[in-house]
Amino acid sequence: MKRALFILILLMSLTITTRAQTVVTGGLKAGGTLSSFLGKQATNYKSHFGFHAGLFANIGFTDRLAFQPEVLYSQKGGEVPALDLTTKVNYLEVPLLLHARAGEVFFEGGPQIGLLLGAKDQSDTYSRNVKGLYKVVDVGYVFGLGYQVKSGPGLGVRYSGGISKAEKPLTILGVRKQNDIRNSAVQLYLTYSFKAR
Repeated sequence: MKRALFILILLMSLTITTRAQTVVTGGLKAGGTLSSFLGKQATNYKSHFGFHAGLFANIGFTDRLAFQPEVLYSQKGGEVPALDLTTKVNYLEVPLLLHARAGEVFFEGGPQIGLLLGAKDQSDTYSRNVKGLYKVVDVGYVFGLGYQVKSGPGLGVRYSGGISKAEKPLTILGVRKQNDIRNSAVQLYLTYSFKAR
């Protein structure tokens, strides 16, 4: 968490010092998410389909390098087919990405902080709120690539992985246990970028 905050402060200071050179665009993005869980206690989970949508700003330092903060609603989770169980975990995610461009093609990467909005286990016969089992803050990383014109439509694909464990520690018979379960997602999305100022 401290590392992500340090990177955010560093990038914001770079933005301020290079303000005269910057070109700022903004836009909308939305797409599908294929997610699951990774880790020692996540071996029974299979992929689950959800979606994500939100806003982004692209702050260009040069023609080839930019900082792109985003705010996204993101559905994640996984399925256990043997139990007819689907776990749905929803986050408000804030990726803080560095964009490297080659023409209209871009490569992106950086840290991501997710704030838990809700979580539930579902089957054909029941639905149970399990938000209390998950940590409020999820720390992760993002990397991907895509195609984006300066003003207009674009598309991209990215991987979003968890660094922190998604579940809270449990205490069973006086023994504290931390399950090794982390978020993992592949996202395919469309964007629309508005004209630069």
